[in-house]
Amino acid sequence: MKKFCISFTLFLIIILSLSACAVFPRSDAKTEYLRIHIRADSNEENAQAVKYRVKDAVVDYLTPFIALCDTKSKAEDMISSKMPEIKAVADKVLTEQGYDYAATVKLNTENFPTRNYGNFTLTEGFYDALIIELGSGKGDNWWCVVYPPLCFTGSGTSYVYKSKILEIIQGFFG
Repeated sequence: MKKFCISFTLFLIIILSLSACAVFPRSDAKTEYLRIHIRADSNEENAQAVKYRVKDAVVDYLTPFIALCDTKSKAEDMISSKMPEIKAVADKVLTEQGYDYAATVKLNTENFPTRNYGNFTLTEGFYDALIIELGSGKGDNWWCVVYPPLCFTGSGTSYVYKSKILEIIQGFFG
């Protein structure tokens, strides 16, 4: 009887797993991400420093709006509606820091290389992204995932995983 119960339990787990796969088919994960890239004017130290100031200002501006989006489509629509404001936020930082170039802001589908950050990987491929180019946009970039809201901050190979969803859950449970 014990073998029967174990066999039945394993059989039930397999059936439920297969049913879940049929009910919730996996889509191409690349279509589920909306990235943000802020490209510096150059790799000079001051251009890289202002890129991070722009990043802070833009992320602070977008965070309350992104928190209201429960689909990638809604996030894209929200960002599309806020493009002039996003540009104004970036341009304000550039002006305050004494730069004579402006930001260019666009939503675009672009090819990105694979990025590994601990246990999280975005594979090489085409992704929709909010692109913010500072001046020529020829310098190194900073990136994050706008939707779902997964951001990585830090320098070198030390990164911190941030998720708005995880923050909400942690806040709920204390």
